[in-house]
Amino acid sequence: MKLAWLPNVLTIGRILAIPPLVILLLSGRYGWALVVAVIAGLSDLIDGWLARRFDWQSRFGSLADPAADKLLMLASYLTLAWLGYLPWWLFVLVVGRDLVIVIGGWVYHRYFESLEAEPTQLSKFNTFCQVFLMWFVLIRLAGCPLPPEAQIGLEWLVAFMAVVTLAQYVWLWSLRAARISRERQPELPPEP
Repeated sequence: MKLAWLPNVLTIGRILAIPPLVILLLSGRYGWALVVAVIAGLSDLIDGWLARRFDWQSRFGSLADPAADKLLMLASYLTLAWLGYLPWWLFVLVVGRDLVIVIGGWVYHRYFESLEAEPTQLSKFNTFCQVFLMWFVLIRLAGCPLPPEAQIGLEWLVAFMAVVTLAQYVWLWSLRAARISRERQPELPPEP
C-alpha cells in the first residue's frame, strides 16, 4: 500500500466506526462510545494533516472526508436525539442545513460550473462546534459531572452556527452563480 493512501484509509476507518458508535450508544456503553468518537475525531485531524503535509490529497479524499464527517455527525446526533440527550429541533436544523448545502451544491455544479469542496473557515468552526457538542454529551453520559447549562449553551451555539454558515454558503454561491450568468449572456448590440 502506498503511504499516499493513508489519509483515505483513515477516512474509510472513520466511516466504519459509525456502526460501533451507534451500537455502543444504544446499548448504554457511553464510555466506549466516547472512546470511539474521540478516535474518529482524531483520525479526521490526522488524515487532514497528512494530506496537507505530504501533499497526499486526492479527489476521493476531498469528497470522502467531508462525507465521513457528515455521516458521523448524522449518526451520532440522530442516536443522541433518539435517546433524548439532544433536542430533536437541533438534529433537524443540523441535517436540514447539510441537505440544503448538498442540494445547492448539486444545482450549482449542474447548472453553473464544477464545484470543488471548499469549506470556509466559518464552516470549519461549525463542524468543530458540532463535534465538541457530541463529545461534551458523551463525556457527561460517561459519568463526568459537567453542568447541563453548558450543554444548553453549546446546543444554541451549534444552532447559531448552522444558520450562519448556511446563509454564508447561500450568499457565496448566489454571488458566483449571478457572476457566471452575467458572463454567459451574449452582449446585446447598442440600440440605434
